[in-house]
Amino acid sequence: MYEFILAFAHSAVLLAQDAASSQLPKAGATLGVGLAALGAGVAEGGIGAAAVGAIAEDRDFFGLGLIMTVLPETLVILALVVVFIV
Repeated sequence: MYEFILAFAHSAVLLAQDAASSQLPKAGATLGVGLAALGAGVAEGGIGAAAVGAIAEDRDFFGLGLIMTVLPETLVILALVVVFIV
């Protein structure tokens, strides 16, 4: 959630500077990373709750629950790759 707030604030500052300058692609990229972080956070919350329930029932699900909880964070990593390309 904090990633989203920081990226949104950064994009708002960049947009306020000058919409016609070269800052616009950077503002769009930071907004994209922020939205990707928000989506990953929402997904990790639901998956984490389900993983804890599954692990409480059977401890063999620990590895699978850990992998599934970390999987949405790859979305943010791919969004950062796009930022570096822009």
